[in-house]
Amino acid sequence: MNTVTIRANMAESESLETITEHERILQEIESTDTACVGPTLRSVYDDQPNAHKRFMEKLDARIRNHDREIEKMCNFHHQGFVDAITELLKVRADAEKLMGQVSDTNRRLQDAGREVTAQTEEVIRCRIQQRNMATTVEKLQLCIPGETPHLRKNLTIYYSALKTMEQLQNIYIPRVSQYRFCQIMAETLPKLREEIKEISMSDLKDFLESIRKHSDKIGETAMRQVGFYILFYIFYFIFYFILFYFILFFYFIKIDCCTSRFQNLVYVEASLFLFKVLTVQDLVDFSPVYRCLHIYTVLGDRETFENYYRKQRKKQARLVLQPQSNMLNLDLFVKLFVFFVVEDHILHATQGLVTRAFTDELWNMALSKIIAVLRTHSSYCNDPDLVLELKNLIVIFADTLQGYGFPVNRLFDLLFEVRDQYNETLLKKWALVFRDIFEQDNYSPIPVENEEEYKAVISRFPFHDAEIEKQQFPKKLPMSQSVPQIYSQVKEFIYASLKFSESLHRSSTEIDDMLRKSTNLLLTRTLSSCLQNLIKKPHIGLTELVQIIINTTHLEHACKYLEDFITNITNVSPETVHTTRLYGLSTFKDARHAAEGEIYTKLNQKIDEFIQLADYEWGMAESDGRASGYLIDLINFLRSTFQVFTHLPGKVAQTACMSACKHLATSLMQMLLDTELKQISMGAIQQFNLDVIQCELFASSEPVPGFQGDTLQLAFIDLRQLLDLFMVWDWSTYLADYGQPTSKYLRVNPSTALALLEKMKDTSKKNIIFSQFRKNDRDKQKLIETVVKQLRSLVNGMSQHS
Repeated sequence: MNTVTIRANMAESESLETITEHERILQEIESTDTACVGPTLRSVYDDQPNAHKRFMEKLDARIRNHDREIEKMCNFHHQGFVDAITELLKVRADAEKLMGQVSDTNRRLQDAGREVTAQTEEVIRCRIQQRNMATTVEKLQLCIPGETPHLRKNLTIYYSALKTMEQLQNIYIPRVSQYRFCQIMAETLPKLREEIKEISMSDLKDFLESIRKHSDKIGETAMRQVGFYILFYIFYFIFYFILFYFILFFYFIKIDCCTSRFQNLVYVEASLFLFKVLTVQDLVDFSPVYRCLHIYTVLGDRETFENYYRKQRKKQARLVLQPQSNMLNLDLFVKLFVFFVVEDHILHATQGLVTRAFTDELWNMALSKIIAVLRTHSSYCNDPDLVLELKNLIVIFADTLQGYGFPVNRLFDLLFEVRDQYNETLLKKWALVFRDIFEQDNYSPIPVENEEEYKAVISRFPFHDAEIEKQQFPKKLPMSQSVPQIYSQVKEFIYASLKFSESLHRSSTEIDDMLRKSTNLLLTRTLSSCLQNLIKKPHIGLTELVQIIINTTHLEHACKYLEDFITNITNVSPETVHTTRLYGLSTFKDARHAAEGEIYTKLNQKIDEFIQLADYEWGMAESDGRASGYLIDLINFLRSTFQVFTHLPGKVAQTACMSACKHLATSLMQMLLDTELKQISMGAIQQFNLDVIQCELFASSEPVPGFQGDTLQLAFIDLRQLLDLFMVWDWSTYLADYGQPTSKYLRVNPSTALALLEKMKDTSKKNIIFSQFRKNDRDKQKLIETVVKQLRSLVNGMSQHS
């Protein structure tokens, strides 16, 4: 039994060793090169009998395991592959359209190039003929070196003429110096050299004059070439970028190979195109400069030529910087461009004719002048489109000359000043836009008849209200039509402001900061000013002011969406450090406060208009028993007005209601105490009391919800205590309790009571003849006189105390 166990353990041990060995072999097969697989597999068959069968089983298990891993990976990446294919299918139509445009462009370029090719071949044939002719002339000159007339005919071939004269002077004339004609030729050679110098200088002058006259055409052609090169290069990049990713999505396993081929393809195509772009020597014939420099160098007078050339170029630089008119246009930029491109070519093509210091001096002089001209011109420009065109000219000019090695930082610094001017012109333009929107607004909630109209509104303005969304159509949105229009125009302003930031080589953070600052100016200056002016306009009534407050509330809530809009454009998060926030919150709050103040003012003005209709009979014997008609109309007006105020925030409506009641109470008090009112009867007091009762009833009816207790009624407390004093004729109580905090008539001022009592005293004097026969009237008159004296005493005491 022990022997069997031992054998079983040994078999199990051998099986484990075999499994371990198979694992090692599989790892070697997976990790080693294919050339080394043979010896590894051979070790399987060199092992125990039937070991290869167990190895094959192990290999099959390993293969199934890898198959499962591959299946998992494919399942994991399948959705991404499907999404990629879907995106490619979406752009297939555009790719086909682009391919068609490319083919059409290639065909037109080929058609246009045929004529150029034919003309080029013709030029080549002509140049070959010219070269052959020049060679023939040169050989003929060597054959007849002593023929002076022939030499004079070939003065235009400067280098050949000088070489011939040198050969004559050093080789041929000494051989035949004994002849008189040779002496004459030797004496003539210096004159010929001077003639050659003069002719070459004349050619140089013609060259300089030609550059000055035709600089606009040359520069325009060159700058168009530069612009065309940039656009064409972008086109190539986009086309091959799309092609690259098209290949990448379908053949993602070969990504390294595709990337390499893509980069090589773009590089080759860009290099070929760059080779085809016209260079400055293709636009300008510099041979007169080269010939003249060579001739003056050969003749030992190079310094004279250099001084003359530099002096003339300085003069031309000053002429270029003197525009023929006050209008700044492309002509000045083109001429400057040609001037400095020519100088840059001369600097690199010649040795010492001009130096870097000389070109830098000319550039700094030109830069200072053009910056001054640009600054002046931009300050007088009121059209944002013209300012944008000016900016584009400056950018193209600066980018082009920067490519030639000229420092242009001052030009880009100037663009920040031009940007401020551009923003100012935009603000002026949008001020007119906002003004038109406000003038055309009907200041009524926006009616929407169906779902389509509702979506049309919210697509232009971010409005969300759960209660309104639940309502059935037709329904009304709380803001008026100007709100979505203003919001859309602010976005248009942001787009317009963004146009100036293009091609300025600024980071996304700087562009984001510029957009936010310009938008803040639009909100805090332009829109705020337009709102303030709108609120002050005489035709804007209480209903319009209420709608303006509602509008500004919704515009204030929309400011966060404007910040998101800028973030989507610039890809700069609002949480970034030092990011400028929009100040729309304060802007619309200020406008809302101004509208609220105007509501209070207009409401009080309307109350004054009603009070001016009051027609009291101050000497009436008895009251009519009902409130005055003007006051009934006034209260009805206030009720209807405060019903409109239900759309306003609670505090605004409450403040307006309290302000109106206080103003009404003050106006009624002033009516009683008017200095032009000399006499007033008790019947008039009673009639006036009925009107005040109506005011108190209105205040107690809670025309605006939210008041606590009798807060609103306290606006009429001064009038109430004054009228109660006269109606009850309770002077003993008033005089006895005066100055006490528990006084029943605490709010009645002695001077007020005295003024009103004097008016009643005058009324009593009218009937003094009859009153002397009535004891009650005489007692009342005496009481009035006594109270008047006591009130005067109180008033005098108050004045002395103060």
